Amino acid sequence: MTRKKTGFTPYANEADVFEIGNLMLENRLDRITISGDLDLTADKAGLEAARQLHAQLGAVVAALEARALPDRLPPPVVGTVDNPFS
Repeated sequence: MTRKKTGFTPYANEADVFEIGNLMLENRLDRITISGDLDLTADKAGLEAARQLHAQLGAVVAALEARALPDRLPPPVVGTVDNPFS
């Protein structure tokens, strides 16, 4: 995974990760996974973190609004493979 502070384009690839504090936005072609935690403190650092989060979520919304979206994604295809270690 590539960890970036700038240049995160939602839904562009399966590799980029944008980090704000301990919060991660992980890029996929069909979803953005958000995990971790972030304290938005009532100080300048908290304001900067809130602005970064706002900008990234705004980019996600804009990317979704620019697409023709299905009502719901189909469930992922799950398959079984032979264990290469046995």
